[in-house]
Amino acid sequence: MKKILMSVITVVFSISVMAQNSASLKMNLEKNKVYRLKSVSEQTVTQTVNGNQQTVDSRVDYTLSLKMIDVTPDFMVTEVHFDTLITNTNTMGKTSSINSTVEGDIASSETSDIMSCIMNRLSKSALYVKIDFLGKPVEVVNAKMLSDMILKDTASIILAEPVASALKTQIAGTVSDNTLKTMIGGFTWHLPGKEVSVGDSWEITEQTSSGGMLLAITTNYHLDVISGNNATISVESSIKAAENAPPIRSAGATVTYDNLTGMSKSTLVIDVRTGLVVEDNGKTRISGTLGISGPGFSMDMPMDINGETKVKALQ
Repeated sequence: MKKILMSVITVVFSISVMAQNSASLKMNLEKNKVYRLKSVSEQTVTQTVNGNQQTVDSRVDYTLSLKMIDVTPDFMVTEVHFDTLITNTNTMGKTSSINSTVEGDIASSETSDIMSCIMNRLSKSALYVKIDFLGKPVEVVNAKMLSDMILKDTASIILAEPVASALKTQIAGTVSDNTLKTMIGGFTWHLPGKEVSVGDSWEITEQTSSGGMLLAITTNYHLDVISGNNATISVESSIKAAENAPPIRSAGATVTYDNLTGMSKSTLVIDVRTGLVVEDNGKTRISGTLGISGPGFSMDMPMDINGETKVKALQ
């Protein structure tokens, strides 16, 4: 009898240990509960123009609210709000701020006021998004309606050409379906969508637009440890220009970026109960040479980007 009891205790203990060595990592949100996440990114861009080095420092603060309102076998239907969208930039001593918490002015002569107006409209809008169990946003259901509403009076922009046209293109890209999915996916798309054990790895490949550049990103995730409700994951991404990436066309100039390459590393903690980020701390470096051409000129511009991003869950 004592031997049987010890065997049972051993089996129960083994099951307990095994439970700490594996977890189902997929999106599993409680219906109608609001989850909030915050991202802060700081970035320094150094570029050399005609032998002169120029530096642009920026800080981007985004706060996102996420609520699951329905679920199907293939995806969740969620209501997403960008509660705050704030970008502060220092370009060679000249500062500018885009802030969704102020109304801004679409007819302003300052681009920061115009973009604040756009971000304010976006922050007041609900996005209805299909998100699969990997955390990948697969469709912004009301993207067209949202874009039409936000862009309805961009004809009121009074800036001189070619700046006005370039800004209108930037605004349209900011509220496009792909950009919105990329913004949301930065908070949610990390999961294998299945049971994994400590030591297992999985990979996510995506194309994303950043600053008008189409980048191909391959990310490898490695499950390091499970402790309580938290899974700690090592993350490493390789970054390069997407194959046949279209050039950037802005203010009469064409910009190519075929040789840009980079790497990102982070430590990610996931709540195994929900699949959402508890915290994520990462660093990124991208470097290469931009080719810039226009009527009567052509030049190469070496560029180096160093950034740090921190994401955390808010109570």
